[in-house]
Amino acid sequence: MKTPVKLSVLLLIVVMAACGTTTMITGSWRKDSATANGYRNIFVTAMTSNIPVKQAVENGLQQQLQEKGLTVEKSIDVFPPDFSNQTGAKRQLIIDKIQGTGADGILTIALLRKETESRYVPGGGYWNPGLRYGYYGRFWNYYSNWSPRIYAPGYYDEQKVYYIETNFYNARTEELIWAAQSKTYDPTTNVDSFLKGYLKAIREQMIKDGLISGTAGQQ
Repeated sequence: MKTPVKLSVLLLIVVMAACGTTTMITGSWRKDSATANGYRNIFVTAMTSNIPVKQAVENGLQQQLQEKGLTVEKSIDVFPPDFSNQTGAKRQLIIDKIQGTGADGILTIALLRKETESRYVPGGGYWNPGLRYGYYGRFWNYYSNWSPRIYAPGYYDEQKVYYIETNFYNARTEELIWAAQSKTYDPTTNVDSFLKGYLKAIREQMIKDGLISGTAGQQ
């Protein structure tokens, strides 16, 4: 499994306001016959040393999941900001703290990498065959309206793509129950917009994989 890079670049997701984001699942895995329908208390952790990002993402996850009727514990409320850097932080200490919250499931979110994709946008316009008036009525009006568009060169448009990994564990056994990797296009938006699209994609994939039922979490 790839080592998650720092989530500092995810700050773009949670602090900038722009259009909504699009999240697509690129792959998923489920433990044989496993379901998540019995999990009601979820411990969420955004794996990053960037505290403002961690807080924003975990707060957003908590809000979104609580709206689905789940109890949510955040790692930022359980561990001090420098906990991951403290010498001697042991596995059992971490597990004991998580289990001490009463959590039965653990949800992790980590940014694997970010890339820039380019797409070609052709020049030109569109034709509406039903349009009979306006600039269609006279040659020069028609010509002067369309020629700049028809002969305009195309261009390349760049957009950021963020690859995110989501894992769901049994908090008691530590077993991986379900995992998914996704990519989000142009995630330059606020945390609510990002998380709504992200959780929608995650939920739909969980249903598709048989991890939860189609009515799970609905009000």
